[in-house]
Amino acid sequence: MDKETRESPPKTSVSTEQRAPLADLDRATEKAVDWLLAHQAPEGYWWGELESNVTITAEHLFLTHVLDLGSQELWEAIAQEILAEQRKEGFWSNWYGGPGDLSTTIEAYVALKMAGVDPERPEMKKARAWILDQGGVERARVFTKVWLALMGQWPWEATPMLPPELVLLPDRFPTSLYAFGSWARATILPLAILRVLKPVKPMPSWARIDELFVRGRARADLRLPRKKGAWGQFFYGVDRALRAYERRPLRTLRRRALQKAEAWILQRQEADGCWGGIQPPWVYSLMALHALGHSVDSPPLKRGLEGFRRYAVTPKTLAQYPFLVTDKPPRGFRLQSCISPVWDTGLAVIALQDAGLSPNHPALVRAGRWLVQEQIFTGGDWEVRCSARPGGWAFEFDNDVYPDTDDTAVVMMALLGVELPEGAKKWALDRGLEWLLGMQSRNGGWGAFDRDNTKAFLRQIPFADFGELLDPPSADVTGHIVELLGRLGYRPGFRPLDRALRYLRREQEEEGSWYGRWGVNHLYGTGAVLPALRACGLLPADPRARKALDWLKSHQNPDGGWGEDVLSYHRRERWGRGRSAASQTAWALLGLLAADEARSEAVRRGIAYLLQTQRPDGTWDEPYFTGTGFPTDFMIRYHLYRHVFPLMALGRYRSALSGGQP
Repeated sequence: MDKETRESPPKTSVSTEQRAPLADLDRATEKAVDWLLAHQAPEGYWWGELESNVTITAEHLFLTHVLDLGSQELWEAIAQEILAEQRKEGFWSNWYGGPGDLSTTIEAYVALKMAGVDPERPEMKKARAWILDQGGVERARVFTKVWLALMGQWPWEATPMLPPELVLLPDRFPTSLYAFGSWARATILPLAILRVLKPVKPMPSWARIDELFVRGRARADLRLPRKKGAWGQFFYGVDRALRAYERRPLRTLRRRALQKAEAWILQRQEADGCWGGIQPPWVYSLMALHALGHSVDSPPLKRGLEGFRRYAVTPKTLAQYPFLVTDKPPRGFRLQSCISPVWDTGLAVIALQDAGLSPNHPALVRAGRWLVQEQIFTGGDWEVRCSARPGGWAFEFDNDVYPDTDDTAVVMMALLGVELPEGAKKWALDRGLEWLLGMQSRNGGWGAFDRDNTKAFLRQIPFADFGELLDPPSADVTGHIVELLGRLGYRPGFRPLDRALRYLRREQEEEGSWYGRWGVNHLYGTGAVLPALRACGLLPADPRARKALDWLKSHQNPDGGWGEDVLSYHRRERWGRGRSAASQTAWALLGLLAADEARSEAVRRGIAYLLQTQRPDGTWDEPYFTGTGFPTDFMIRYHLYRHVFPLMALGRYRSALSGGQP
């Protein structure tokens, strides 16, 4: 590591009794810095695997079947990865150590059978028994049934209606496409095309799944699940009305809707071939275009299929992208649901700055230049609700239609501490801030991709049995933006900041914590808000923060770390409770350090936990899924979280002990 460019705090401020632990701290920090620097790509970015559950990989097999592109070599490689993730009970989970998930297990079983795995193998027999015990195919989620319908294993008529005429509704209409979150609208429209065209690519007879129907296929329960409440009943009635319309649609209107839907999809394909940078709209868009007559050799499908190469994790792709961080060497082929190089790079830069690297360190300068080049100056769906000029950043290499406020805030915080040409840096920060302020919702908070995306009644549509359809403001995203505003020098009295602070005060739980939408869970939310309050000059004096600090201290584990179970999204008693994890321990420490708690016993024990669990190579082990896509339905394990957040905590602790700001 280049020690000459690391800022060293003055040693005179350290007492004699602190020198020994500081020596251990310095060694741990240096090892962590060296590890991170060794994993930077030559272009300047960092990139860790974004691990989810096996459905993403299984559905890639289904996609290649539907498009008639499957190969036995690919399918066997997929089967290797899926089998490796099966639990001893026979099921597959949505996160490490989680309970079995019926739909995930069904999709894994179907993919294995299609790949040629003998259904009488012990793994398959155990999976089949578990599926039947849970109610079989009839109890699967809607999206699993859509995949089965595409392959002739479930009737299209037994899936909810989604009319493509949605695309003709005015933008401000309560149920228009733009009332849904960005990921949902980009998924719903191609699904609507598939629902009315009903394409089927039958699977081979030997791969049929009659054995997954509890009472046999002929006696299957094909009824749609009925949601409770007035809105649930309303949308159930709408579904029945749409079925009546489906029998005799207005042909001119349907033709116009399909044409506009096709154009809408084509306009949103990214440079690398993806849609929205995430797997669901990507695969459904490919199949919808194919159903509309686009061949697999047509430019949009060809580009879309080629784009999966960068999302795949295989020995070949790791050789092509040697700086992709993963602690799970691939056995065959697995697919990431999304990729996060911009997010990873922003966090890595902040971590290195916290560790003392100077603004002109070559690694930071390379990263800063790369991040500036990733800024987006083209429009997107967000413009329907926001009139600001573009200037945000997206999560992925290519996703210009859907920049997000969270990435934008983190990238801007990172750029503040990097030495770059002043004019270019000021331009990037000014445009980024303009866009962020324009994206503030009416309640004072920020959602990730859209402004005022809060129509909760849409969660009651029959299709909404998986994930989240909306993108309302959240405390964690708002906390990051408030922290950015504080670092930029804004203080209470600046109207957007005042509105955001009022929002955060309303969102604080009675116990003192904040909910984490994009990370697990109250540790993540609280660890985002407290540094934000500090950046604005409100800590440690703010009395509301005292409750948060007490909550963090009361949830520390006996080993000195912190952890929170994914089930905390559904079980209040699990808030802040779970096995200690490096990233979650760091989030708690970042919150405590923001409130001048560096010399507290809780912080001392937390830092000791990180020092004791650090690996000899400078990083940490963390099998837990501490990132969130959709709470409990789709969880994420960021392979760099285990490193960047502990490094931030170590660096800020060292700074605090040496008289600097945490």
